[in-house]
Amino acid sequence: MFSGLISAVGRVRGFRRVGVSGEVHVAGDLGGEPVQNGESIAVNGACLTVESLDSSGFRAHLSPETLRRTTLGGLRPGDQVNLERALRLGDRIGGHFVQGHVDATVPLVSVSRQDSSFTLRMSYPTSLGGELAQKGSVAVDGVSLTVSALAADWFEVVIVPATWNATILQLRRAGDLVNLETDVLAKYVRRSLGGARPGLASLLDMETHASD
Repeated sequence: MFSGLISAVGRVRGFRRVGVSGEVHVAGDLGGEPVQNGESIAVNGACLTVESLDSSGFRAHLSPETLRRTTLGGLRPGDQVNLERALRLGDRIGGHFVQGHVDATVPLVSVSRQDSSFTLRMSYPTSLGGELAQKGSVAVDGVSLTVSALAADWFEVVIVPATWNATILQLRRAGDLVNLETDVLAKYVRRSLGGARPGLASLLDMETHASD
């Protein structure tokens, strides 16, 4: 479990395919106690398990599911990545509960600036419409963010300067794919309603009837 507060920006030292799987070698100063074999580290929002360590970083296996669901299959040596160590009991939760289980890769539609903040607009598949809400939480490339605007096929988040400067979101451009994880609470709410994935129109209709 993670919080969506990035610990460090690391750099990919190597990536290779191993059959239908893969392996990534990442360097980065995560601070605190030394990284251990078997530890969970989120790389661009995807939870990976440290399989081996050396003086320059750690290596992690990428399963076929990880390669299919995330952007990690497109990593190249030299790429920068967001890194976060798993939470420990007693840690402050400055963001929101992030599982490191990416739901989809979504395209970045636009990046705009207002004063010192930046707004990112992303499109999303209709299957995830029931898990997005105005002022709700999402993780984009592992960064905990709040939905500031929501439409039938896109949503926006506002990036404050501290987050912009401390993550790789500052490197993203329109057309790039990013890893999206919706709020785990939204998933369980949908499940409790019967497992359906209602679209935005259905949710808006539900809200309208609830306020009548």
